[in-house]
Amino acid sequence: MVERLCRGPASVSELAKPLDMSLPAVVQHLQVLEASGLVRSEKIGRVRTCQIEPTTLRTAEHWISERRTIWEGRLDRLGAFLDDDE
Repeated sequence: MVERLCRGPASVSELAKPLDMSLPAVVQHLQVLEASGLVRSEKIGRVRTCQIEPTTLRTAEHWISERRTIWEGRLDRLGAFLDDDE
């Protein structure tokens, strides 16, 4: 869903169409994404349209990138330790 929303706004039914899950399950996932601030939605008439919150997504990307750097360093040290042990 996040990947699809990165390409632009989409209705709930558009988001649900390619997924092998019920519409209520899709709505539940969207509620979690909205609660996290990654997605916001707007209802116009009978159609609820969702879109990504780019600022929140950038914050999440930054956090993940920092963690990736930390773990890559740890794994490099583990690899060096294991190589020394041989």
